[in-house]
Amino acid sequence: MSQLLVRGRSRLDGEVMVQGAKNSVLPILAATLLTGDQVKLRGCPRLRDVDASIRILQGLGCNASWEADGLVVDTAGLRGCAVSDMLMREMRSSAIFLGAILARCGRAELSYPGGCELGPRPIDLHLAGLRDLGAEIDDTGGHLHCRASHLRGTNLVLSLPSVGATENLMLAACGAEGVTSIANAAREPEIVDLQNFLNACGAKVSGAGTSTITVEGGQRLHGCDYAVMPDRIAAATYLCAVASAGGRAFLRGAREAHLATVTALLREAGCVITSDAAGIVCVCEKRLKAVRPVRTAPYPGFPTDAQAVLMAALLRSRGATVFEENIFENRYRHVDELIRMGADIQVSGRVAVVSGTDTLYGAAVRCTDLRGGAALCVAALAAEGESRIMRIGHIDRGYENLERDLSTLGADIVRVETEQIEG
Repeated sequence: MSQLLVRGRSRLDGEVMVQGAKNSVLPILAATLLTGDQVKLRGCPRLRDVDASIRILQGLGCNASWEADGLVVDTAGLRGCAVSDMLMREMRSSAIFLGAILARCGRAELSYPGGCELGPRPIDLHLAGLRDLGAEIDDTGGHLHCRASHLRGTNLVLSLPSVGATENLMLAACGAEGVTSIANAAREPEIVDLQNFLNACGAKVSGAGTSTITVEGGQRLHGCDYAVMPDRIAAATYLCAVASAGGRAFLRGAREAHLATVTALLREAGCVITSDAAGIVCVCEKRLKAVRPVRTAPYPGFPTDAQAVLMAALLRSRGATVFEENIFENRYRHVDELIRMGADIQVSGRVAVVSGTDTLYGAAVRCTDLRGGAALCVAALAAEGESRIMRIGHIDRGYENLERDLSTLGADIVRVETEQIEG
């Protein structure tokens, strides 16, 4: 069983290449089903969630293999339309395969997806949109039995800008006859990356990055060679690591345009951040100060995935910072673990108040979810003594090699294997 051991109070200094985006590559892997061809994804990160997606593709009869500079997927041999309950339970993003399988096969059988326990994340919007496109869906008993002999383009309006629903409907609309418009669509950069991939395969998709996306369905798609965008949440994590430990780091490939709300708050806290086409430089030479209230919101608002790592960076700041979580109701599960390290955090419903403390202490803590686990690492970098971080399988879902990247920047962090059962 793997754990991370972190000895804090080492300043960071160095350069790290930001991995490909987890939240971009997962829908792109589902989209490869639409091509019935070979696709090469350069910069694809090697993550547990990517491995789960590969197993789903292989279970459907497709091939996938790693090469030195990326992942090669061939979906020509697709021979099934059902995803096993075991694979669906591994990650929430597995729901994204529904629209692609339905568009390719005319039917799909899946169970409800799993993933981090961050609170209710229903796929009602996905199902409603697919029904509007002409799918017949029986969702009783925890399983989805879907049929669509003929998908037809239509005007879809989402009641909220769900990222997953936007992606699922984009994929299904590629296989529909006629034009589909998706109003109140999510605007995240990963949506733009999915559009760019689909268009590289021959689709006609426009509007990604705005609130209305248009898909001209019925295009014959083909394979392509595509480079996945850099992971903005991984970049935010390393920025917060520098803010927590102090020092200087260059994040090669990071795009500040995708991180404006995060970098604005880090600058307010006292970091010096500059950027250009090559990446982002973050310098932190003094103790941080508290910042204005941090309210998570759909893009271009402050990302919920960066809430935990920013909170960890501000644990030793001067003053108090208010966090308001507006996306997931259980996004403060990491707080109790941070308190074990000496953090002063008060939670009431969706609000958490972080009062800066002079000293954090190394402790044995457990990852509660993906971003909460990264936050424990960020906090441990500023703590006195050694921290032992357990249940790091959560971290491996979204970071290719967190300890390698932090070590490259000068952190004292190692992965160890233990036979001891984690309590």
